[in-house]
Amino acid sequence: MSVSVLSPSRLLGDVSGILQAASLLILLLLLIKAVQLYLHRQWLLKALQQFPCPPSHWLFGHIQEDKWEELLGQDSPLEVFQHVSLMTLDTIMKCAFSHQGSIQVDRNAFHQNDTIYSLTSAGRWTHRACQLAHQHTDQVIQLRKAQLQKEGELEKIKRKRHLDFLDILLLAKMENGSILSDKDLRAEVDTFMFEGHDTTASGISWILYALATHPKHQERCREEIHSLLGDGASITWNHLDQMPYTTMCIKEALRLYPPVPGIGRELSTPVTFPDGRSLPKGIMVLLSIYGLHHNPKVWPNPEVFDPFRFAPGSAQHSHAFLPFSGGSRNCIGKQFAMNELKVATALTLLRFELLPDPTRIPIPIARLVLKSKNGIHLRLRRLPNPCEDKDQL
Repeated sequence: MSVSVLSPSRLLGDVSGILQAASLLILLLLLIKAVQLYLHRQWLLKALQQFPCPPSHWLFGHIQEDKWEELLGQDSPLEVFQHVSLMTLDTIMKCAFSHQGSIQVDRNAFHQNDTIYSLTSAGRWTHRACQLAHQHTDQVIQLRKAQLQKEGELEKIKRKRHLDFLDILLLAKMENGSILSDKDLRAEVDTFMFEGHDTTASGISWILYALATHPKHQERCREEIHSLLGDGASITWNHLDQMPYTTMCIKEALRLYPPVPGIGRELSTPVTFPDGRSLPKGIMVLLSIYGLHHNPKVWPNPEVFDPFRFAPGSAQHSHAFLPFSGGSRNCIGKQFAMNELKVATALTLLRFELLPDPTRIPIPIARLVLKSKNGIHLRLRRLPNPCEDKDQL
C-alpha cells in the first residue's frame, strides 16, 4: 500500500499557480474598468457635442449692472476676482443647469464669513466644504428632475432645439440603454460646475487687468464692440465671431495669464527629446502651461502684451498656445468658456473704462487656477450710455 506525500516543491507550485491566476484576474478586472471608463468618456463627449448651443437664456449670468453701480459708489479700487467668480457661477448655473436665481445677489452672509470658518480645523473645513458642494449639486439635479416630472414638461424639453448640459445628461442613454445614476450625474455636474466657473473667473479677471494696463488696446476693443452693437443693441450669438480684435486681445491675455497654469499627464508611450534624453511609458509628467506661454523660444518677447500674435493668418505651432490644454484630454467646455470670455469682456467694456491700481500690482500665483497673491484690483469708471444721451437730447 503506497502513501502519497505532498512535497514542499509541489505545495509551492500550487501556491504559485494560484497567485498567477489571481494576478491575471486582477489585471483583467483593471482592464475591464479602464475600458468602461474610456467608453463612458467617449459616450459623454458624443452626448455633449450639441452643447454649448445658443439657448435663449445664455446671457443671463453676466454681472448685474446695479451691483456694479453700488460698488462704484464706494469710490475705491475693486477686487474683481471674487465678484467675477460669482458671475461665472451664475452663468454656468443658468446656461448649463437651467437654474433660476442669482448667486451674485442671493448670498448667505453667514456662509461668507471668513472668521467663522477660520475657527475650525483645516480638515473639518475641507470636509464641510465638500459636503456643501455635494449638497448643492444634488439639489440642482433633484430640482431639475422634479421639473421634468411635471405633466408635459419632458416632451416640451425634448422638442427644444437646444438642450443645456444637465438636460443632455438626464435624457441621454448609454449604448446598453441605461441612464446615468445619481452618483454619476453628480460627478459630471461637479466637474463641469466647479471647473467651469473658477477657470473662467480667473480668465476674465486677468483679461480685464491686461486691458486696464494697456488702454490703447482697451479703447480699440471698445470701438470694435460699439461699431458691432450700435447704440445699446443687445449682444447675440452671431456677434461672437464678429469681434476679431477683441478676440485677439483675449487670447493674448490668456497666453500671459493662462487660467490653468499647469497640468499632469501619464505617458502612454515612451518619449525621446531632441537632446537624446527619454522618459519611459507610464511615468507621470507635469506640463507648465505658464512656462510654455512665457518661453522666449516659443514666443518672442513673451512678457510683452501683443495681440497681433493671434492676428488672422499668423503662424504658430498647434501646441504653442494651450489655455484649454490639448489633444484628446482637452477641456470639454472650451467653446463655452471662450464664448463666456467674449461676452463678459464686451459687456464690461461697453459700460466701464478699466484702470489699474498702481499701488497694488497683482502677483500671479499658481494654484489649481492662476490667481493673484494680493488680489486683482481695478478702478472702474462708468461710461456714458449713448441711448441715455439721445433721450436727454
